[in-house]
Formats: sequence, structure tokens, C-alpha cells
Amino acid sequence: MTFRASVLTLYPDIFPGPLGASLAGRALQEGVWSLESTNIRDFATDKHRSVDDTPAGGGVGMVLRPDVLAAALDSVADGRPMLALTPRGKPLTQDRVRDLASREGIILLCGRFEGIDERLFEGRPLEPVSVGDYVLSGGELGAMVILDACVRLLPGVMGAASSGEEESFEQGLLEYPHYTRPVTWEGRTIPEVLRSGDHAKIAAWRHAQAVEDTRLRRPDLIERHGGASQAPPSGARRNREEKQK
Repeated sequence: MTFRASVLTLYPDIFPGPLGASLAGRALQEGVWSLESTNIRDFATDKHRSVDDTPAGGGVGMVLRPDVLAAALDSVADGRPMLALTPRGKPLTQDRVRDLASREGIILLCGRFEGIDERLFEGRPLEPVSVGDYVLSGGELGAMVILDACVRLLPGVMGAASSGEEESFEQGLLEYPHYTRPVTWEGRTIPEVLRSGDHAKIAAWRHAQAVEDTRLRRPDLIERHGGASQAPPSGARRNREEKQK
């Protein structure tokens, strides 16, 4: 089954952009997923093809009109989840990405200007989503982030089914640190345990490092997933660094 993505945007020529390269691009060519970009302006009703208007109550900027956006959404609505990219949305998580990737596809509405008329969220099953606590010029880059995160989880895209199982956020932790050849670089050596061939010890070391890195860099994840009790002593990272010197 092909994962179908529909993007509603004022700039359809932006797509596929980076989604046409690497894993996502190859999967697109092979038909693992499809991408349709629709110009919101095609649903305007006046001769100027207007899609926005001044904010009710006054203020700067322009607001996207609900009637135009609803017509655009209705043209592609077929039961797939509908998401609107907006800084006011709920932050995207890996759990949500996994859920979206398991569906038949996704519909993404790219916000622009000062925002979207609130009545659209009342009149359509539209989920506001944010890709981070910062503001972009529009929702197009956020849509690409969501699509890339979903597509890489589709069957066969990453090759081995286990390719993504130990990546950051998949187990509620950041990913453990990686090393490769040369064994020694600028006086820094790959940790001995990774060269031991003892897979049980390697797995235990990687888990401990993942917990420690998460505790130091993203303590909110430790608290959220109840992993604080599994955290190794705070000196674990320091000991690792000392062994590399």
C-alpha cells in the first residue's frame, strides 16, 4: 500500500525539495509513498485570488481565510489525518510520527502570515502541530520534517526492519554515542568495550551511555519516560572521556 501525502501550500513548487533526495527520494521514485502538492490560491473566489485578510479586531499582518482553506482541505479530505503546521500546535513526537506512518497517508496544511482563522479548527478535524518552539516563515519546512520522519519508517525504506529501533527518541532516550575507524584519532581512542566483541557488555554500555546522555542533555525525557532510576552515576560520561585521552 502506498503512503499518500497531500500538502496544501501557497508555494507548491517548493515540493518535493529535499524529500526528492536520499531515502525519501528513492522511496518516492519506487512508489512506496506519493506526494501531491496543492496550491491553496486555486480555491480563492475573487479575481485577485485572495487567500488572506486583515485581522479582526485590528493588528499587524494578515490572516488566512477559513473559507478558502476549507475548500482546499475538502478537495483532498478522504479520512487521512489532517494536520496544520502552526507554532500554536502540539509539539511533534516520535510516538506521533510512528502513528502517522502506520496510516494510509497524511494531509498537511502549511500556515503562513500571522496565522489561520480559528474557525477552521472548529469546522474541520484539523490537528495543530508544531515542529519546535521557534517561528518559521511558513509551514512548508515543517511539513517536510513531518514527511521525512514518517517516510523513513515505512516498510523497506531504511532496509533492515531494525534500523531505526535504537535511534534517538525511539526508546524514550537519546541515542548512544557512535564510533568508527580509525581506532585512534588525535589521541582519542574508541572505548575498549566496543572492541571487546562481547555483545552483552556492548549492549549494556550503550544503554548506560544513552541514559546518561539523556540525563545530561534532555532530563525532561528521563522524567517523562520514568528512566531516572536507570541512570548510571553522573561520572559515567567523565570516566568514558578520561579513557579516551
